[in-house]
Amino acid sequence: MSDALPTVNEAAEAKPAVLPRILVLANQKGGVGKTTTAINLGTALAAIGERALIIDLDPQGNASTGLGIDRKSRIASTYDVLMSERTLAEVVTPTAVPRLMIAPSTMDLLGVELEIAGDSDRSYKLKNALKTFFARDNDDEPITYVLIDCPPSLNLLTINALAASDAVLVPLQCEFFALEGLSQLLKTVDQVRRSLNPGLTIHGIVLTMFDPRNSFASQVVADVRAFMGEKVYDTVIPRNVRVSEAPSHGKPVLLYDLKCAGSQAYLKLASEVIQREGRWRAA
Repeated sequence: MSDALPTVNEAAEAKPAVLPRILVLANQKGGVGKTTTAINLGTALAAIGERALIIDLDPQGNASTGLGIDRKSRIASTYDVLMSERTLAEVVTPTAVPRLMIAPSTMDLLGVELEIAGDSDRSYKLKNALKTFFARDNDDEPITYVLIDCPPSLNLLTINALAASDAVLVPLQCEFFALEGLSQLLKTVDQVRRSLNPGLTIHGIVLTMFDPRNSFASQVVADVRAFMGEKVYDTVIPRNVRVSEAPSHGKPVLLYDLKCAGSQAYLKLASEVIQREGRWRAA
């Protein structure tokens, strides 16, 4: 297994010029590949020349663990940011992946909802922290993409992420209740758009854990594409052993096994995300 991260030059011209694009990965259902997608999409974006930051807002901290950030070393976390005890700049940590950083999480996030519930800006804690972070003018290599990994619930942490983001990327497992969960999430996004973040859009839906041997999975793909149309990415993430193994080694799958089907799918997804960004800017 090689630890060398490839550099791919394609789509580099589509980099954002000034402010980064902030994408939230959200789905109230657990086990849909949300954190796996955050880790590996962030790595793939870095591989094609972007500079990315992952913000771990899940108390389980799996995105942090999956990028090799040991729990004992997380002296500062996103909890401290939401509690206004530290700035985001003080929390951001480099990873083993060139051009990829992370703001790690700890179990302290479990109590943050109660602690900030009475604050008038409780829904904008993360947005304000990001605004302060990107107001700095001393960064020679600006971050171009921020990916926010949310807990598998529609709580105040997820609301903070949606209020701070430009668009929502929805990982959706190819299973029976996929469309039911998607409908609920779309309603939440619409509510946040009306009340907290008028510019929030759906960036796209990525179908995950696809098993071509399962005829029902293919039917789910067809149903989701019929329901959501062009909002569904062309790239489908396959069910892949290497993708499942990589987090236990503290590595994204692109570092664990570049040539496996999962790695190649996430590289394609990153290119597709940037292509959509290019069309968005052109429009």
